[in-house]
Amino acid sequence: MRVLLIGANGYIGRFVADRLLADPAVQLTALGRGDDADVRFDLASGSPGALTRFLDAVHPGVVVNCAGATRGGARELTRHNTVAVATVCEALRRSGCGARLVQIGCSAEYGPSQPGSSTAEDAVPRPGGPYGVSKLAATELVLGSGLDAVVLRVFSPAGPGTPAGSPLGRLAEAMRRAMQSGDGELKLGGLGAQRDFVDVRDVARAVHAASLSAAQGVINIGSGRAVRLRDAAAVLARVAGYGGALHELDGPPGALRPAIGHPRPEPDHAPHVAYPYPDGCGSWQQADVRTARDRLGWRPRIGLEESLADIWMEAACRI
Repeated sequence: MRVLLIGANGYIGRFVADRLLADPAVQLTALGRGDDADVRFDLASGSPGALTRFLDAVHPGVVVNCAGATRGGARELTRHNTVAVATVCEALRRSGCGARLVQIGCSAEYGPSQPGSSTAEDAVPRPGGPYGVSKLAATELVLGSGLDAVVLRVFSPAGPGTPAGSPLGRLAEAMRRAMQSGDGELKLGGLGAQRDFVDVRDVARAVHAASLSAAQGVINIGSGRAVRLRDAAAVLARVAGYGGALHELDGPPGALRPAIGHPRPEPDHAPHVAYPYPDGCGSWQQADVRTARDRLGWRPRIGLEESLADIWMEAACRI
């Protein structure tokens, strides 16, 4: 099976590449903006015609799109998350390769959900910010393209390679600094949000399974269990061996809260503030993952403690 992977250098894309390369039946070609890609191509600015010519030359059986942006203004997010996917869909329609498309979506497309509920694929999407809107628009383009396509709505990925600027990455960095400076007290903000964390290696397994399946439409990829960020902080402290006290800095509901960061900011500088989860999804998200089980034969294998241990290993090695 010849697979074209777009976005192989991204957080999820790196693990998808590793997973596909481990399958001896897969011939992998990586397309991206970096110098280490097999083929350099910028989806946000490249034309569908140019991509079509490449597809006709390579003739992949599957195209996996892991490319996209998680940060930036509405214009940048639209370019990288929506226009780029429109280019992929149009190129596949024009090409004679007949490739299957596996698109990586995200849980931010759903927006806020009722605490205690599990979000299934038939839930009406109500994204709460430009990131979720840009990803939802991409999903609608894929579903309306007429292609053999599946969208994997990934909930909150965790594990090795977790970006340092993400909530779990900031937790690990704050703990590393506290241990390095010998602080017996760590003050953290914005720990009330509950998210469905899924290990990025399990996400890669789901992409591999989706590439081999005939499943179409939207499929949730998550653990099926919401975890409060303060509970994740306690697990992280245990795996890190941090024996200090964890104190949560609470603010009024709906207000900006101190970001998870340096436990002792310089007195001459006001602490930076930010929403704990800038995804527009409110206080709760939990995936209904029965469709992934039934249509892909997929279940998460790696627990949150192992994911957090890997996040900590990387943070502890950071100078």
